[in-house]
Amino acid sequence: MNYESVQGIFPAMATLLQPLLRPGRPTSGTGKVSRYVPLASVWYGGDAELLERLLDFYPRKTPRRILDATVNGGRFWRDSKRPVIGIDIEPRHQPSLVADNTSMPFRDNAFDVIVYDPPHIPNQGKDNQKDFNKRFGLVLRSSKENHYTFTHTFPPFLREAFRVLRAEGILLCKITDYVHHHRYQWAHIELIDAASAVGFMPCDCIVKIRKGPIIDPKWKNAHHTRRQHCYWLVFRKSKKCE
Repeated sequence: MNYESVQGIFPAMATLLQPLLRPGRPTSGTGKVSRYVPLASVWYGGDAELLERLLDFYPRKTPRRILDATVNGGRFWRDSKRPVIGIDIEPRHQPSLVADNTSMPFRDNAFDVIVYDPPHIPNQGKDNQKDFNKRFGLVLRSSKENHYTFTHTFPPFLREAFRVLRAEGILLCKITDYVHHHRYQWAHIELIDAASAVGFMPCDCIVKIRKGPIIDPKWKNAHHTRRQHCYWLVFRKSKKCE
């Protein structure tokens, strides 16, 4: 029996069922309700696949202009046909445009979506087993005045992101908390606070599980758990999320 049949025979039951059905997704002629597959809050796959899901899930319309503000080698987009403009301060990565994401050469309200993947650990060198700089883009150094962190770079980027993103546009940020200078650095909280301060609405958080944590072979004693996850944070340039 489909929803229309229930509505005709049992109107009281139909009243209870109606709020449970997705708007715009009526039952089929066979009586089956169209299947709704939600996006999980924990992700075990790769970033590129997750990013495709995020771009399908959050924008209210198919994005026509996407900016990757930290494109680096472009690994998020290798198999994508999305209309992406990538900027980077390093010409060797061959971005669409060599530019600083804290002073972007774009007009106001130019993009539907912005993607941001900053370095995951500041002042990190190279070891003999893993080149952290190539793997994670950890080339940004921080000073003692900034407590050897890179969170001071969040506000200038976010101000520019807010300017060049259209109203109701989406900002997707990949961010990792880390242990540095003998203390836990809450990078995702710093990013949320900085984004909120410029006017973004924090809307969602996806926890992405890594296959293995970053481990330096020189480490002998552990005082914190090793980070085996990062976050994809979702912001909207709006006063509301939905």
